[in-house]
Amino acid sequence: MLSKSYDPKSCEDRIYKMWEDAGAFKPEACDPKGEPFTISMPPPNATGQLHLGHAVMLALEDIFIRFNRMRGKRALWVPGTDHAAIATESVVIKLLKKDGMADPRKQLGREKLVARIAEFVEKSKKTIRSQIRKMGSSCDWSRERYTFEPSLNRCVNEVFCKMKNDGLIYRGHRIVNWDPKLQTTVSDDEIVYQERRDPYYTFQYGPFQISTARPETKFGDKYVVMHPDDKRYAKYKHGSTFECEWINGKVRATVIKDPASDPTFGTGVMTITPWHDHVDFALAERHGLEKEQIIDFNGCLLPVAGEFAGMHIEDARPKVVEKLKEKGLLVSVKEDYVHNVAVSQRGHGMIEPQIKLQWFIDVNKEVVPWNEGKRAKGQKAKKQLMSLKQIMHSVIHHGDIQIIPERFNKTYFHWIDNLRDWCISRQIWWGHRIPVFYCPKCAAGNEDPTSDERSAMSGGGLKAQSSKLKAGTIVSVEPIDSCPECNGPLEQDPDTLDTWFSSAMWTWSTLVDPKLTGDASLSLEEILKRSPDYQMFHPTSVMETGYDILFFWVARMILMTTYATGQIPFETVYLHGLIRTRDGRKMSKSDPETMIDPLDMIAKYGADALRLSMIVGQSPGNDSRLYEEKIAGYRNFINKIWNASRFVLMQCEQAGVDPKKMENGKWKIDNLSIADQALLCGIDRLIVDVTKGLEEYRLSDTGDRLYSFVWDFYCDWYLELSKGEANCAVLVHGLRKILQLLHPYCPYVTEELWAQVAAEGSPSLIIAPWPKAGKTPKEFVQAFDQLQVVIDVITSIRSLRAEQNVEAGKKVTVTIHSKKYAKLLESQRSHIERMGHIGTLVIDAKPAKHEKVASAFLKDVEVHLSLEGLFDIGKLKASLQKEQVEMSRYVAGLKGKLGNKSFVDRAPKEVVAAEKAKLAEAEAKLKKVEERMKEIA
Repeated sequence: MLSKSYDPKSCEDRIYKMWEDAGAFKPEACDPKGEPFTISMPPPNATGQLHLGHAVMLALEDIFIRFNRMRGKRALWVPGTDHAAIATESVVIKLLKKDGMADPRKQLGREKLVARIAEFVEKSKKTIRSQIRKMGSSCDWSRERYTFEPSLNRCVNEVFCKMKNDGLIYRGHRIVNWDPKLQTTVSDDEIVYQERRDPYYTFQYGPFQISTARPETKFGDKYVVMHPDDKRYAKYKHGSTFECEWINGKVRATVIKDPASDPTFGTGVMTITPWHDHVDFALAERHGLEKEQIIDFNGCLLPVAGEFAGMHIEDARPKVVEKLKEKGLLVSVKEDYVHNVAVSQRGHGMIEPQIKLQWFIDVNKEVVPWNEGKRAKGQKAKKQLMSLKQIMHSVIHHGDIQIIPERFNKTYFHWIDNLRDWCISRQIWWGHRIPVFYCPKCAAGNEDPTSDERSAMSGGGLKAQSSKLKAGTIVSVEPIDSCPECNGPLEQDPDTLDTWFSSAMWTWSTLVDPKLTGDASLSLEEILKRSPDYQMFHPTSVMETGYDILFFWVARMILMTTYATGQIPFETVYLHGLIRTRDGRKMSKSDPETMIDPLDMIAKYGADALRLSMIVGQSPGNDSRLYEEKIAGYRNFINKIWNASRFVLMQCEQAGVDPKKMENGKWKIDNLSIADQALLCGIDRLIVDVTKGLEEYRLSDTGDRLYSFVWDFYCDWYLELSKGEANCAVLVHGLRKILQLLHPYCPYVTEELWAQVAAEGSPSLIIAPWPKAGKTPKEFVQAFDQLQVVIDVITSIRSLRAEQNVEAGKKVTVTIHSKKYAKLLESQRSHIERMGHIGTLVIDAKPAKHEKVASAFLKDVEVHLSLEGLFDIGKLKASLQKEQVEMSRYVAGLKGKLGNKSFVDRAPKEVVAAEKAKLAEAEAKLKKVEERMKEIA
């Protein structure tokens, strides 16, 4: 017999070990003829801690996997971790500094620092692995991967070489987002914008007035820009020059006419700083203008700033303004100017655009063969050359990849349409190092031996390892020590690749055979062809992730995978929303009060309760709210299932029946009560609804359907109706089906209970077959409708008792009139009397007039609760009259307040809405009081 209560702590680790030891997480445990179903787990940072974002992702993906595994598919969920270059290096450097190392980079050097980081990562991996297990994640640990392992490094280098060979990767001086705090570039998608209020200055610049919030960047400004159609400045010709007084003396400025200048903003005139602004850089490129660096990579002013050289820009700003004021060039100051400032999401440093020699991916060059409308593997691409940007647009537009919810298509297209070339180089040491080598000897005499963007590059496996570009520049899939031309020493490019470059290959690089990647004679194409997992499981089925990284990661996976493999990376993208606090605030580490630690909740309420609390009520793409009471509520549901199972087992024990020896469907129809038949019909309908809901990724609706059926129908009605006339065969059958349907949502408690009720010889629930709905007999369907009539009658009696404040245990007199259902209700008399606490029950087909009753009128049924003798009528009347007077005054006061035009016009909208809600509630209560007064009159 089961214990009185469910204890997750005593079950979860034991059950997880049982699953893992049995190999249940491997696709090999499934039907070998089953179609593949694959999910690549979005890899958490190897140094990270499990947070709610991870938890909701794990719960959703585990539901997908368990459902499809039980349906006989070869379900594979690939786990792994991300080396998270910037974040990880930053964490380790902070720890080393905390231990007393002033400058870890300088003191350790590259090789030793990288070794320290690698050691830290290996220790941290164990933590995140155990935390993923705690969630009940049924991923195949034998296939665990890591974005910085050797086999994935081979894939990264192969793709880099292939892209360079196709002319998609180039090196050049471009404006990038520079994080002075982390001392590296960051991508456009790794920037967040924070609203700030700063002074906004207007200065006299020759004959023009210009405005800026950053006067400290203006030392090198010598171009003044205006819209070509701005009539105010028609007399100034494009290219004309003038001399004017400026910060450090006189400058010669040039007039530039360009549509980038907004005539409606400020004075309609602006000076430009091409080195430190993306828009200004683009404008300078269009017109072939000079660019001059004003700010160094630490955020300090360069010698061009004269007396201000060496100052940090924040310190220099007021001093520059003061000098311009002394010169009489300050026109006005707007003290409270609201604008957005770009900040590094990882390092939190304020972004300073800089022109640097960096590596980029060209997203607009039409050199990639792609067959529009191609869905999966096995189809050869037609020779239609497209750009990466066009392919990224095409696969969503043509439905090759479906995004759930569909409204994010618009967001995705907006991002793609505005996509710029991707800067892929980072100035850090931890990560995949750019596979480019330079020979100082061969490069001698070249002004810039590393900037050639047109030369061919090697690819196609290690047997074609290197190819000379411009003299002294070599690209290689594997590290090489000496120059093939002069045999001299080589220096590898010091930069590493953007983390997203490698993680963008996640769906397919994790499926290649690691042994094959060590074979230097094989090309990437040959490795893919010979890798069984890649051939079987790619493209993957679903990519489930947060909508906040649709651009960071999902779009880049589409870019990299379509290019490298000719396949889409996944067929469906399911986007979950953010988990917020009870009052809608974003959970943040900087505000500990908002945080919920999933591991703490698992320890307190169990993994099943946490999983349900995050899934039910969480629709795709929408934020949801989570708080401890909600988790506790689902713990109560888990206990409800446990107690229902105890009841079923007790009934079997009392009947002398072993539930494990009972076969499904082995009952005699003649022995089935209306409730039994109704349950069997309800179970069939539930199977259809749950199956369809999970197929359509409607996890919240489906979870709610299961919750309602189990709690309301099965426990509160069917089990209650079974008391005294239990049919063990139907009880066990119903419980088995419920456990099977609930298993993807709450795997631990269902597996524990399955062991008690599953038929002899049944496999563990994790690999048990998904239930199928049979052809429901007509009499079962009829019984389901009949039972609903009985339920409605009992519910109405309970409601009347509650409305009349009848004591819980007090027996009452009830009269029911129904021509249509009199025989049915008579057959269920004992249930109605017991569950309605009725002393006297009259069931009559003919309606009659009643006095001193409380009544409920259902479809084809009248229910009358006699009030005779239940109360002291005199006292009740006095009480109701007093309540009526008080409520009438309260309603009149609210109406007067809302009738006051001055109040309605001046009060905040939410206050007015609250008053209206109070009035509606008060009027409804007054109406009930008056109705009750009529009933006892």
